[in-house]
Amino acid sequence: MKAADNARLFLALWPDDGMRAALVRCRDAWAWDADASPQPTERLHLTLHFLGAVPRQRLPELTDDLKVPCNQFTLHLDQAQRWPGGVAVLTPMAAPPALLALHEALRERIERLGLTVESRSLRPHVTLARHAANSVVPAQASPVDWPVRGYVLVESQSVDYVVLRRHDCAAAASS
Repeated sequence: MKAADNARLFLALWPDDGMRAALVRCRDAWAWDADASPQPTERLHLTLHFLGAVPRQRLPELTDDLKVPCNQFTLHLDQAQRWPGGVAVLTPMAAPPALLALHEALRERIERLGLTVESRSLRPHVTLARHAANSVVPAQASPVDWPVRGYVLVESQSVDYVVLRRHDCAAAASS
């Protein structure tokens, strides 16, 4: 099968314009060294599951069948970190239970669809830059509260990400 017969897919939390602007402010608060490659604004997201190369003929099925029940939640991103390999990220101090439940529900659905699930556990983060081994981590990250209303199926097309389907989560029950 040729590479063109496959789509490189992932499931992600995808920021709206306001959240994207907040993530850009966090990215731009870093003092990037000359080797750093800050993530382009339009590529900022939080990956839930990387699906890899999937035959294109499965796209109509997957755009619908990757919908799982989920509840809206707020993701509090407040930790600016530099991971090994020079990856600069923004992370939550703790993953909210609703995020973990969404991740697990998607994992189960991915398996039922006969797709491969990554074995590593979820480390929720937004990648701000790569090759940032010598960049200066901000002394204190400006916290970002991301109101998560759903998730997306995305195709990675070399330098572009294309959202194929949005799936909304149910509004949180008020008390």
